[in-house]
Parts: sequence; structure tokens; C-alpha cells
Amino acid sequence: MRLTNRLLGGLAAFTTVLVPGAGWASSHREAPFLTKNPKVDGTDLYIFNSFASGRTGYVTILANYLPFQDPQGGPNFFTLDPAALYEIHVDNDGDAREDITFQFRFQTTLAGGSGIQLDVGGKKIAVPYSAVGPLAAGHEDSRNLLETYKLQIVRGRRRDRTVEAVASTSGASTFGKPLDNVGTKTIPDYASYARSFMYDINLPGCTPPRGTHPRVFVGQRKEGFSVNLGQIFDLLHFNTSGIGDVANILGPQYQGFDDLAGKNVTSIALEIPAACLIKDAQHPIIGAWTTASVRQARVINPDPTFERPTHEGGPWAQVSRLGMPLVNEVVIGLKDKDRFNSSEPKDDAQFADYVTNPTLPAVAELLFGGAGVVAPRRFPRTDLVAAFLTGIPGVNANGSTAEMVRLNTAIAATPADHQNSYGAALCFDPATAKLDAKLNVNHAGCDPAGFPNGRRPGDDVVDIELRVAMGYLLNTTDAPAGQLPYVDGAGISQSAFDTTFPYLKDPRPGAPQMPKPGDPQ
Repeated sequence: MRLTNRLLGGLAAFTTVLVPGAGWASSHREAPFLTKNPKVDGTDLYIFNSFASGRTGYVTILANYLPFQDPQGGPNFFTLDPAALYEIHVDNDGDAREDITFQFRFQTTLAGGSGIQLDVGGKKIAVPYSAVGPLAAGHEDSRNLLETYKLQIVRGRRRDRTVEAVASTSGASTFGKPLDNVGTKTIPDYASYARSFMYDINLPGCTPPRGTHPRVFVGQRKEGFSVNLGQIFDLLHFNTSGIGDVANILGPQYQGFDDLAGKNVTSIALEIPAACLIKDAQHPIIGAWTTASVRQARVINPDPTFERPTHEGGPWAQVSRLGMPLVNEVVIGLKDKDRFNSSEPKDDAQFADYVTNPTLPAVAELLFGGAGVVAPRRFPRTDLVAAFLTGIPGVNANGSTAEMVRLNTAIAATPADHQNSYGAALCFDPATAKLDAKLNVNHAGCDPAGFPNGRRPGDDVVDIELRVAMGYLLNTTDAPAGQLPYVDGAGISQSAFDTTFPYLKDPRPGAPQMPKPGDPQ
């Protein structure tokens, strides 16, 4: 496939604005309402052609929620909201409307209905812990807090079409969610324990490749997004010398400044045959986004129980939306962040003004002009608007004008050991940078299966977007500093992730196993 320079133009659209004081995480605490409701805060969406052995022809979708999970965050760990509706949407005909929606509803209960109780001085007393003994795969008798979910699929508009239940290959329509990684005494072998909650499923209307099945997993994972949050919060608190305790914005990709390295997140993971997501073989491109919705009415229960701390009712109201990384954080203005989260892709023209005159380059020039950082001079950035709303012609444009992650399922996955964390950015030769230059798939490091053709966990979207926002694909007249190697100092690559579903690593334990005297270091 011949790629054009618009592949990098697509990258540019997603790092266009940085308002001092706004967060720079893929979608962590990005809007005022979600700071009050972290359980429905969608943080990252990954969608890519599966590259695990034996899973060719499958697409992996990872929708992460509930950011900034401290591993030691007990005694109440990080359950999802039973009163919310979590959804993953797929547009496969280019009209910016969902054609397939996967719906997840969660339920949290206590063991035996009222929880585990111990005989203390002749009285039965409920324990305050999530478990009272070790847990292992298939052995959860000592688990006090139980979390389950149901999965449904909707074809067509998500609120006015028939909903079909999804069951495991064993026939069960209720799926279990593992307890968060409380610690190594409670769950000595978390990897095996978590794997017991990965289910093969039968998807109505979907015939998978022979001998395989779609999969689902929901559970806590190690945070996969890598970003230098603190210094970006602090007015791009970088330097250009490499001296001191801040990152060098023009330095190496890996400088050890990943502020999320010690955090966990909750992941909703699906692996679905591409043939069951696309419209047909002549239309291999899909667009995806995630949402979370709550009921419009909420009344605090003055006499709360475990099951009913509130009374909720009325129609669903969408409060979280996530497609491409960094959009609501650094593109949408503060006054419209909650409005964006309640909107649908089909209505995205209302937000177009936010990408025509980006402020991030201007802020960077203001702060680092002495080091030769100069903002691009081309205005308005109509190239960014086109890429932001339409996808990349010849690669993953699907005819829609909307913000979403687009994946061309016909572009083969790159094996894990050959992936480049700069994805498709290295398909472009900066030595010939100009707006109408053509990309070269034979250029050193070119990885067309990476961002923005979908998004893999190992794609360094922060560095990519920093560079393109500063004019990486423009000529030197329009972008005098467009070829500088901008970084945030966090760095990420596929080596930080697993090579099989669900790809994100097991979560960090709340209480790790400490080495004993004499143990090998």
C-alpha cells in the first residue's frame, strides 16, 4: 500500500492545544465532572490487529477506565460502577454513527449476600476486608467482595435496537472479574488467578476462524500509558540541557520520567474477529470510541445499604467519551470539556475551531525560544482539521467526519519484536519534509501498523504528537523548528507489555513480596 504524507498529518491533529494547568494524560481526569466520578472516567482506548501467535485475523480492543489507581488503595479497591453503562462503539460504514456496540453492566455483591462474618465473642461480625484468606484460580471461598458483569451486543443505534446477550463457550452469561491485586499474601500467583477470568465467548451473528473463539477479560492491569505528567502540568517544566531534575525536551526518548509507572488501571478487553467488525471485505476500515453513561436522576439514599447507596433512574446520560488520545485534555477548551464527553462523533463539527489555531506550539516557543524552538507559521491549520475529522486517505479514512480511532484491518500487524514505538511517524523522511511530500514505507523504522492506524500499547503517542504539532511534516518555511526531536522524557515501547491477550501487564500488588535475608537479589 502506498502511504501519503497525510499519515503524519493525522498525527498532528491530536496534539494541537495545551492550556497551562490542563492535564496531559491520555484521558485521565480530563473534564470537571469526571473528577467527581472517577469510576466512569475512560482513560485510554487501544485498538489494533492482534499480533499474538495464532490470532491473525483478530482485532484487540482495550478500553481502560478509573485512572490513578494506587496499588495499596484498600480496603475498598477499584470496582466499576454498578449504576453505570460502559460501552465500546464501532462504526464500520463511515457515517460517524455506531454500527456495533458492546455493552458492559457490572454488579458488586458481598459473599453470601451479607458478606463474610466471623464469630467474635459469640457474635457474628462482618469483616471489613475484601478477602479473609488466600485466593487462587478456581479457589475464591475466602473472597468477601465479588464483582461480576454481563456483556451484550447491539447492532445499529445503541438505544433503539435489539440487545443480544453474549455468553461464554460454556454457556454462562455472567462473567467474573478478578479481585484487584491486593497483595502477594492474598493472591500469591496473580498471573494465574487473573487468567482464570479470561473467557472464550460466542458472539451472536459472528462466525470466528475455525478452531478459535472471541475473548473477553475485565480486570485490573498495570497502567500502560507513559507520560511525564508532573512537568507538563507545570508549564512544560523541561530544560534543553539535560542538567537538573527535569526532563530534556530535546533529549533521549527514555529519561525515566514516567509518572504513571507505579499506577494501575481497570481494563475492559475484547478480542473479536475482524470479519465480525467490518462491514465487508471491500470496507476493511473501522472507527471506534468508548463511552460511559449514568442515569439522569440520582438521589442520595439517607439510609444507605451496600447495594443501594443511591437511588438512580431515568434515561441514560453519557458522561465520558474517548477515541484518539489527548483530545479532551489538550484540544477541547475547559468550558467545553464536559460537553465533549456527552457528545457523539456525528456532531464533532461543533468542535472544529479548537484545532485550526493550536496554542501548544506558541506555548513551546514562549518557553523555549532561546533553544531554537519556533512555532509553525501556517494558519489556519486546515490540514490538521482534515486529518482530525476524516482519517488518512489511502490508509484509514472511512468517509466519516468525526473524532475516533480508525483502524485499517487489512494492514497486517507488525510482530511484537519488530514494532517501532514511533509507529507510522518513521514512514516519513524528515530530510524532505514539506506539506505535500510522500511517505516512504521503506524508510528506516517505518511501522505502518502503528499509531495513527489504530493504537497499540507500545506506541509513544506523546512524543509523536509533540513532534508533529511542532511541524514535523511541514516545510522549513512554515515550521522552522519542525525537525527537532521533541520528547517528554517518559518513553514507551512494546517491550513493556505482554505479547498475548490482553497485552497489558498484571497490575502492581498493593503489598509486594519482600525479599528475605539471604534471598538472591
